[in-house]
Order: sequence, then structure tokens, then C-alpha cells
Amino acid sequence: MHIITSLITGLIFGIGLILSGMTNPAKVIGFLDLAGRWDPSLGFVMVGAILVMLFAARWARGRTQSLTGAAMRMPTATGIDRRLVLGSLTFGVGWGLAGYCPGPALASLASGGAKPWLFVAAMVAGMLVFEVLERVPSRRKQTA
Repeated sequence: MHIITSLITGLIFGIGLILSGMTNPAKVIGFLDLAGRWDPSLGFVMVGAILVMLFAARWARGRTQSLTGAAMRMPTATGIDRRLVLGSLTFGVGWGLAGYCPGPALASLASGGAKPWLFVAAMVAGMLVFEVLERVPSRRKQTA
């Protein structure tokens, strides 16, 4: 049941990304181009997503199980540290340069173009570099 629910949720999310224009890098870059020909339409998409999440988060608060019976664990981290700020800046710069963020990039793979495949390959490479760098301090602590 969990796999079917995940599949349906992913399909709805992907269709929403396509219908809203989030899979079109030119539209995303137009939204980020505040000094040029700014396209505010994706702002409405974001506000809509925030409103939906506001109600979903309120409903989920304090629950231990989802509607399908899966365990629910809400994030516990609340601090803003250097890693969070640097990660956010890196994400934002990548989004601004490429016009993709992870969800829309994955949905764009179906278009068959080379750009989303290149972006996803770079994204996976970045994740692998992160994993390698995360293990370096762990090894130092273990040997000390």
C-alpha cells in the first residue's frame, strides 16, 4: 500500500510541477530575474504550496501515523547554523543558474532533453561529494 500511495503522490506532484511551469527553466529564471523581465506567476504557485502545507503541517502536528498507517516523524532541528546557510545559498545559486531544482528536474527527465539529464547527473555528483565529505570528519573522530 505504501508503494502505491507514494506512486500516486509522486505522480500528482509531477503533474503539478508540469502544469505550473516549474519544469520550464526559462519560466523559473524569469521568476528569479527581479531586475529584468520579472515573471511573478511562480510566486502564486509557491504561495499555493505554502498554504496547502500550512494546513497539512497543522494536521500532522502531534500525529504518530499517517492516513496510510506509516510512521510519521516531524523534523526536530530548529537552529540556523553555518551549514544550513551555506547549503541554502548553494541550492539557490544552482537553482538560479540552471532554472531547475530537484523535483522539477526529475519531472523534466520525461521531456527527453539533455539539459535535465545533465542537471540530474550534476545533482547526483553533488550528493556523492557531500556523502564523501561527511564521512571525513567521522573517520577523524573514530581514529582520535
